Amino acid sequence: MTRWVAGILFAFLLALQWPLWFGEGSWRDVRELREIRERQTQENAELRMRNRALEAEVEDLRSGTEAVEERARRDLGMIREDEVFFFLIQPEDGAARGDE
Repeated sequence: MTRWVAGILFAFLLALQWPLWFGEGSWRDVRELREIRERQTQENAELRMRNRALEAEVEDLRSGTEAVEERARRDLGMIREDEVFFFLIQPEDGAARGDE
């Protein structure tokens, strides 16, 4: 009789433990959710840094012409009217040594 009671209690204990180990919200699910949260936290930190850099660039563009001029020079190759533009051509290796 005590074996039956012990067996029933053991089966009841297993039934209570099953969701903890294998069901929804189990320790495996919690571990996966923690990993997802950690990756998302890292991605958010990277995006915050990118946003700060973009905000600083926007503020530079709003505050003065220097940033606009710098961007125009770098991206569009623009020069001012009073400037002289020099375009230097690097000689090829053979032409520089006179091998032609």
